[in-house]
Order: sequence, then structure tokens, then C-alpha cells
Amino acid sequence: MTGPTKGFVMTESRVELTRKPVSPPPPTNRPLTAPAQFHVLAKPTGPICNLDCEYCFFLSKEALYPGDRFRMADELLDTYIRQVLESQEGPEVTIAWQGGEPTLMGVGFLRRAMDLVERYRRPGQVVQHTIQTNGTLLTDEWCELFAENGFLVGVSIDGPAEMHDAYRVDKKGNPTFAKVLRGYELLRRHNVDTNILCTVNAANQDHPLEVYRYLRDDLGAEFIQLIPIVERDNESGFQQGDQVTHRSVDPHAWGRFLITVFDEWVAADIGKVYVQTFDASLASWLGLPPSLCIFAETCGNAVALEHNGDLYSCDHFVEPAYLLGNIMTTHMVELVDSPQQRAFGDAKRDSLPRYCLDCEVRFACNGECPKNRFTLTPDGDPGLNYLCAGYKAFFTHADGLMRLMADRLRSGGFADEVMDILRAAGRNALCPCGSGRKAKHCHQRHLATSPMGAGG
Repeated sequence: MTGPTKGFVMTESRVELTRKPVSPPPPTNRPLTAPAQFHVLAKPTGPICNLDCEYCFFLSKEALYPGDRFRMADELLDTYIRQVLESQEGPEVTIAWQGGEPTLMGVGFLRRAMDLVERYRRPGQVVQHTIQTNGTLLTDEWCELFAENGFLVGVSIDGPAEMHDAYRVDKKGNPTFAKVLRGYELLRRHNVDTNILCTVNAANQDHPLEVYRYLRDDLGAEFIQLIPIVERDNESGFQQGDQVTHRSVDPHAWGRFLITVFDEWVAADIGKVYVQTFDASLASWLGLPPSLCIFAETCGNAVALEHNGDLYSCDHFVEPAYLLGNIMTTHMVELVDSPQQRAFGDAKRDSLPRYCLDCEVRFACNGECPKNRFTLTPDGDPGLNYLCAGYKAFFTHADGLMRLMADRLRSGGFADEVMDILRAAGRNALCPCGSGRKAKHCHQRHLATSPMGAGG
């Protein structure tokens, strides 16, 4: 997730930090194999959150640090900001905060982070700030800070109230939708750039249009992430043959959800609404590196930083076996370039079963995230992604129009020209996607019912 750059405004309330960091310097000679850029997701409160969402995979990570206060110390904050800025060779750096719930740290913590960014960023280095929040603790002061510093703020909303509140509850099991909506509206009033993170789970998987239209029309969302909930039903890490909980999305329902939202989006919203999965997929049809690590051939360039400086291979692999080290003793460049982390990233490609290697949409999927590869292929081989059936259905369905959009972009045109092509096709004519079906039964199927599709 990336955010816009709007510059930085210093305020009198910010505390000037003078403490000299006690942490390792960058290696004298940067390792030749170290990635030029990598993404660090920092968790200043670890797994601690004021909510108790039933499907949250991170709340259980509290057991990794028994008796801990779960608050990032100022010395570590200094070290993190300095290291992440000096680690990136490109001109743009993203500093991302997540949790748990990062706003539990208080506004002062993030203001100190902003001061450190100004201290350590190189001349010409552009810093993009992002934070993922449940939105329930937001205040005018928070929103002013976000607006001042060009934050992109992700807010977790799973659709209309009854769907959101199915699993997103507080510590007493009470619904949270009203509090989240209040926080989201506060962000909008302060003109803060927002991104909706919507999980797709058993409660909303059969209502794709209702969910998408609510986010687009009622909330005015222009940036949407759709995240499938795959909740493995075990207490001992990742295992082959795992079962999933009743809250998890069904693979076929996931495919239908993506297909239905895609048909609405491709008919009315290209260039107006950014749906991360669709834009990342289009990159694959253009032969460009995917913007989502789940679709990349290899991974390992997106690490997770815990509240105490421990660096893990990935946000979804915060487990002892994937601990790379601590940035207070070893610089993060060396940890990301370690043989352990490079092996972790290469295993995404090297562990694919034959069924995936022979798949016609492998170029777009690449087996998706390794955390979901715990089922068997039709041939009985291990390592198939739980969501395979859904992704295969979606990529196959989207193929024709993805090709059409890619052709338009390669020829100097725009992807949104596809909307005009779809509208111009007769309802009883063959769909421009090349499926061989009538347009009204294919990618035109939502044009007549979409609040935005009929009139453009």
C-alpha cells in the first residue's frame, strides 16, 4: 500500500529528539545481492488491539512475547526510521504502520516519527506515509497529523453494518461499525486520502455487488483492497492438510466475488475506482512486475517489524522459524539480504507443484501467497493454494478484457477505453472479451443495474 506525497509541515507541538541512536550502522559495502528497495511493515503495538475481530490472525502473536508491554520504545523508533531511510536506494520510500492497532501509541508517537523522518531522509528522498487502522480511535488531532503529512490511511470496513459487524467486534463482542464509520467520516472531513480494506469472508462472500456498491457509492471509496480471509484451524503454525474455520471464504465464492465486482468495475469504474487486485492483475497482462507480492514469482522483499525490533520474513509469517534477527543488533539491509530470507523468497517459486507450473494463468497468479498453500492438487501433490479454484476462475474470466486493456495501453491509449467498447456493443452481440457469449450474459450483465454504469 502506498500513499501520496504532500510534503511535511512542522508544528510547535512536535518534540525535537536529540538522543543519539545506539544501533548498528549500515554495512560499509552494501551487499550486491541486497534488494534496492524493500517494504517494511512496522507494528509499534505488536498484536495489541482495542478490537477483537474474530478472524484476526495476529492477535494470537501476543504469545510470542509473554509479559511484554508491546510499545515501541523511542530508541527503537529512531533506529527504525534511520535504517529504513538509509536502506532504500530509490528516491521514494514508504513508511508503513500497522498492528494490532497502531493508533494505540498516541499522536505524539507518530509526531516523533515525523521529526525523525525530517532528520534522516536524504536530500531529494520522498517519503510516503501509510497507516492501517480500524478507525475507532481517530480524532481531529489524528486527522490533522495525517493531512499535514500526506498519509494514505487504510480503514478496515467489511461492507454494510450487518456484514461488517458479523466478525469485527470489540473486546466485549459488541458491534463496531458505528465507531468505524465515525472515524472514516472524520478522515474525509479533513481531506485525508483513504483506502478501504475490505475482507471477504463467510459473512459477505455471497454479496459482492452489495459490498462493492456500498463502498463505492455510500462511502465514496476510490481505493479498495479486497482481502480473502483464509483462517487455518490449528494452533501450531502452518501445516499441510489444514482445515479452515467457518469464517473463511469459500474458494469458489472468492472467485465469484472477484468476477462479479470485476464486471461492475470494468463496465463503469476503470480510472475512477482503484481496486488493488484488478490493477495488480493488469500489470501481469502487461508483462510488468506485479505491485502485489502475492502475485510475484518470488517474494521476500516485504518484511514485518515487531515492536521490539525483531524482523520477520513476512507479516503472515511472524513465527519463530521466520525470525531474521533484531535491527538493534543487525542492520535491516543485512537481515533482508540474509541467506535465510533469500531462501524464503525463492521457495515461493521453487515449491510450486506441477499442477501450478502447467497452469495457463500461472503468469498472473504464481501460486498466490505461500501461507495459503496447504491443500492437495488433483494429482495428490501437496502445496496447492487453498484459493486456487477462485483465482483460476477469475483470471480466466478476466483474460479477454485484460488483454484488451493491455493492448490499449501498449498502443498509447487508456485502459478506460474498454468501458466505451463494452457500452457500444449490442446487448445481443458477442461480448468484446472474446468469450463467445452474448454481451448481456457476459461483461455487460451489470450495465443495466449499476447505479453508475447506465449513465457512465
